[in-house]
Amino acid sequence: MDLAIKLALRAKGKTSPNPLVGALVLKKGKVIGKGYHKAAGLPHAEVVALDQAGKNAQGSILFVTLEPCTHFGRTPPCVNRIIKAGVKKVVVGMEDPNSINNGKGIEALRKSGISVEYGFRQEKLKKINEVFLKYITKKIPFVTVKVAESLDGKIATRAGSSKWVTADASRAYANKMRQDFDAVMVGVNTVLRDDPELTCRVPRKVKDQPVRIIVDSHLSTPQNAKIFQGPGKVIIATLKSQSGQETDNRLILAEKATILEVKEKNGQINLYDLMKKLAKMEITNILVEGGGSLIGSLFDESLVDRVFFFLAPKIIGGRGAVGSVEGNGIRELTRAPFIENILFKKLGDDFLIEGYVKYHK
Repeated sequence: MDLAIKLALRAKGKTSPNPLVGALVLKKGKVIGKGYHKAAGLPHAEVVALDQAGKNAQGSILFVTLEPCTHFGRTPPCVNRIIKAGVKKVVVGMEDPNSINNGKGIEALRKSGISVEYGFRQEKLKKINEVFLKYITKKIPFVTVKVAESLDGKIATRAGSSKWVTADASRAYANKMRQDFDAVMVGVNTVLRDDPELTCRVPRKVKDQPVRIIVDSHLSTPQNAKIFQGPGKVIIATLKSQSGQETDNRLILAEKATILEVKEKNGQINLYDLMKKLAKMEITNILVEGGGSLIGSLFDESLVDRVFFFLAPKIIGGRGAVGSVEGNGIRELTRAPFIENILFKKLGDDFLIEGYVKYHK
């Protein structure tokens, strides 16, 4: 199963909206077929492994990290292929959390006379497929917040200067992170202040670039912003038009980006509604890169799952300097979200703190 997991991880960041899955075919103690799911629409891991094994798959044992599917999606059901191959036993890492298949694959295999065991390395498998698990059960994306801040929690000076808070090593690391996400999100103030491109500069095909999302309640994104100049898709999340008439700016921006109208909450974009709409567009995981207002609001709504805080050994100071997490915040310290499973990494003179967010119920 560990070997199957290693195979699955070869496609990290490439299978969305599908999970990472690896498979091995064993016969007489030898691996005769192996495979992993490379991308949505391509054959599933079990099919790749069985194709490699060929006729030798008769009487073999199949190891697969996730329960084989029984339904027609972008590809035919894997259960049918396993039965046809004459596999005698299937060892499954974990059940499929998708209600359309949950337990049905195991049941179908057993009904066909195939022996099935399941529940191996489940915690490890839940970790590598944490994005898929949230997306398929909660119907909203997995949200990671990335912050580059000074030791006193500032992301820009009182004059708005933010280039650069962290050093080259941190920025290179952060840029490389983008390749593992479906989308990169910022608030409109970040576009106005920093004019970022938000592309992944690790060599990638245009179609593989993460979607860039701007949260912009009143469509104040500049028409000549750099975010429109890079390859790939741009989405501007905004409030529904109140007047019923499109402004000139809306019409021009609609030629450069997809305008996604979202419900209102307290005069601002309803972030939960935004997440639901993005999930329907098969955006499963999002990297939020600022600013403080958007990040704070996401914490206020308990929508952040994981954080990456890049800390620079600098003190910016100033009451008017921009903080990394704003929003409404909490009233009592006992209600503060807690960061757990923390990892530390040193990047030049900077430090990276990574962890998962635990909220009080």
